[in-house]
Amino acid sequence: MVVDNSDSGRRLLELFRRIYVVNLPSRPDRRAEAAQQLARIGLSFDHPQVELFDAVRPNSRGEFVSVGARGCFLSHLGVFDAALADGCGSFLILEDDADFAPGFRGRLGGNAGQIDAAGWDIFFGWYPDVPGRPDGDVRDLISPIQPDMQIVCSHFVAFRREAALLARPYLQAIYDRPEGHPDGGAMHVDAAYNWFRRTHPTLRTYAPLQPLAFQRSSRTDIHDLRWFDRIGVVRPIADLARRGRRYLAGRSAGDLL
Repeated sequence: MVVDNSDSGRRLLELFRRIYVVNLPSRPDRRAEAAQQLARIGLSFDHPQVELFDAVRPNSRGEFVSVGARGCFLSHLGVFDAALADGCGSFLILEDDADFAPGFRGRLGGNAGQIDAAGWDIFFGWYPDVPGRPDGDVRDLISPIQPDMQIVCSHFVAFRREAALLARPYLQAIYDRPEGHPDGGAMHVDAAYNWFRRTHPTLRTYAPLQPLAFQRSSRTDIHDLRWFDRIGVVRPIADLARRGRRYLAGRSAGDLL
């Protein structure tokens, strides 16, 4: 039976008025997978509130640990510029290796009212597994993230405009400083978000205790490639194996939405 999940996409766009999907033009494989994820919730790149954002691939790593880390940071800065120029009241940055979680439709539906009422400034699509994490029945619950709580990965992160106006120059300052600077220098963009939240403790950050999205296993553009992703004849086999693992994981979790 085909399930109509178009209301999931509509509700997501009610919460976050614009979705920017960050994708390197040189990665049509990830672009196609991102399109499949959007289709699962009734959206596509043709929707006026969904934008395929061309990620940046710089020529050198500069002060960053890798070319990919620098490019990811620049890409997020570019999304901020686009969203602020478009006058977005809120926007979601969705990296092209993000998969909506099994049960996304129900989780979003259960949390949507709480998200609306929370008065959030920053919203992550998952809650870190850390000491002090709330327990019990957490299926329909979002929780505040304390300013000093570290969140790794930035595959699903949303900002309200007021927070974005503060974050944009702060991130630029980190980008411009050398790695290891005491005020925060060149680093991965998710670490920069942690610095920003810690130095702006009045901003309200929330996340669902049951994740809305995971970062799928995929050939990286940020870190050094493993041997099986560097060898041309082996790379397609590695990609196929990753797709197989994702399929089996979804089946065992009672996927789709």
